[in-house]
Amino acid sequence: MPAERIVFADGGTWELAVRTHVLGILNVTPDSFSDGGCFLDEGRASEHAASMIAEGADGVDIGGQSTRPGSEPVTAQEERRRLVPVLARVRRENTRARISVDTTRAAIAREALDLGADMINDISGMMVDPEMPATVARSGAACVLMHIRETPRTMQDNPVYEDLIGEILRFLERAVERAVAAGVNPDGIAVDPGIGFGKTVEHNVEILRRLPEFRRLGRPILVGVSRKSFIGALSGAPVEGRFAGSLGAGAVASLHGASILRAHDVGGTVQMLRVVDALARG
Repeated sequence: MPAERIVFADGGTWELAVRTHVLGILNVTPDSFSDGGCFLDEGRASEHAASMIAEGADGVDIGGQSTRPGSEPVTAQEERRRLVPVLARVRRENTRARISVDTTRAAIAREALDLGADMINDISGMMVDPEMPATVARSGAACVLMHIRETPRTMQDNPVYEDLIGEILRFLERAVERAVAAGVNPDGIAVDPGIGFGKTVEHNVEILRRLPEFRRLGRPILVGVSRKSFIGALSGAPVEGRFAGSLGAGAVASLHGASILRAHDVGGTVQMLRVVDALARG
């Protein structure tokens, strides 16, 4: 069975057996697939973070580099320029909120942790930067280790698997082992199968249907389905019309073992999960 809590560096926890938790998405990028350019101003970004927290988000995930399919990486200097002022202000104005930072760079993670971030969300499973495991370990921070095929620029170029679930499980097992070997607190690790990151529509559907198999990793499962293209493919809805589809996919993820949902539309997601958790967890 997966672990039922996430432990943070300050000793605080997310008690995941009680209910499914929500991580609100805050992209400070000009080109993210859904909300690119909406929150580049640090004041507006901090207001949006506060709004998500007021709507029931358990934390906010801030990213300074788009990882949409086909996206090109930005320099570390540009990622830092976008991220640091927003993170500092969100931390200052939301002192009790849990803050996650979406980055694959250890130097960015280190600065973010020094500014008060609680969690590092590494979409590469700590594969891009060999210093990332030790960086997270030294801080005692929590982290999310995600599966991805190749890089955001190339991940959707005909993704093929011989054994979809088996390959993702092995990748995540190795990621957890690598992090723990570097000294990362195992009680602070969540895993993410990487919906939409090097997967076809059929792959994403299979992952959600077989999500219970990821419980064998023994770590909380985070899932991000919010507004993603597979929902558009299944429903015919454009990005701005994928709220209902996102809720449906999120409900299935929660029922199949996800402990944390990463979401754009926090209020509706929290409301949906209150009902799902009440019915499924009793």
